[in-house]
Amino acid sequence: MRGLCQERSGTQVSGLKADEQKTHVLIVDDDNDIRLLLSEFLEGNGLCVSQAADGNAMRECLASRHIDLIVLDLNLPGEDGLSLCRQLRSGSNLPVIMLTAKTNPLDRVIGLEMGADDYICKPFEPLELLSRIRSVLRRAQGPTDNGVGSKSSAPARIHFANWTLDITARHLISEKGVIVSLSGAEYRLLRIFLDHPNRVLNRDQLMDLIHGRDTTPFDRSIDLQVSRLRQRVEGDTKSPSIIKTVRNEGYVLATPVKVERQ
Repeated sequence: MRGLCQERSGTQVSGLKADEQKTHVLIVDDDNDIRLLLSEFLEGNGLCVSQAADGNAMRECLASRHIDLIVLDLNLPGEDGLSLCRQLRSGSNLPVIMLTAKTNPLDRVIGLEMGADDYICKPFEPLELLSRIRSVLRRAQGPTDNGVGSKSSAPARIHFANWTLDITARHLISEKGVIVSLSGAEYRLLRIFLDHPNRVLNRDQLMDLIHGRDTTPFDRSIDLQVSRLRQRVEGDTKSPSIIKTVRNEGYVLATPVKVERQ
């Protein structure tokens, strides 16, 4: 039913947490069989699911109901997934998992460049998608296991260089009071650096902390994400002073960090 936003409700599964029951996922894919298959599987695992066949239906869903995460196909007719992801990121930090039949690392890099939080290549097992959904939603809540992200003393703001990161609003504030919006991926990467100041992190460590899984040997998307973050915080991206490159080792946040707690 192209162009229509459809909603289905999940049922409770034994042992499922209450907050997982409330999770509302929007599947955007022009393949009706894939939408139905994924909807039935996710509903069977306690999620609420809406379906959309294209960009217009996606926008209709977003305007009419609360959505927690979007599963977005890359190869849509008309407005493709990359274009829709770019539109979403222009005014929202809503988590996005990109579906793609392509295995070229460049396609994954472009998807992350547009602001996708994760990607999964077709064909895939629905259980893997469910795992990715839960992982992305956990990451969207921010680090909670150590450092400045400790639950026992939650930070309200984090100060570094000439910037302040507002944890609640998830945006940066310059020393002149200018607000700079961050995508979900940019926010998470910055939090990782702020949680590990003056510590060199290699690409594999960063990708594991961001995506919670191993990278492929040719996956250089972390370099692009660091570059995007530098464009937000550095005065001179050609000679960065905040997020520095350590040759043959990785990246380091080379500035003191001060945490303002609640």
